[in-house]
Amino acid sequence: MSSEIIFEVAEADEGGYCATALGHGITTQAETLEELRSMVRDAVSCFFDDPEKAPKLIRLHFVRDEVLAR
Repeated sequence: MSSEIIFEVAEADEGGYCATALGHGITTQAETLEELRSMVRDAVSCFFDDPEKAPKLIRLHFVRDEVLAR
């Protein structure tokens, strides 16, 4: 059991956000950050059916690409 699970969060091309767990097969998406937080919690609960094996902390790591034109 790991005490923490990390999700990489990026803005989706079509709008909203997409979150993918590092090292686990968990992915979810939502239109708002508030909805994304709820979806991530739900996805982790579903993935780890045994609450004793579920991580105690969920970390959201936001990744953003920025392009600058000259």
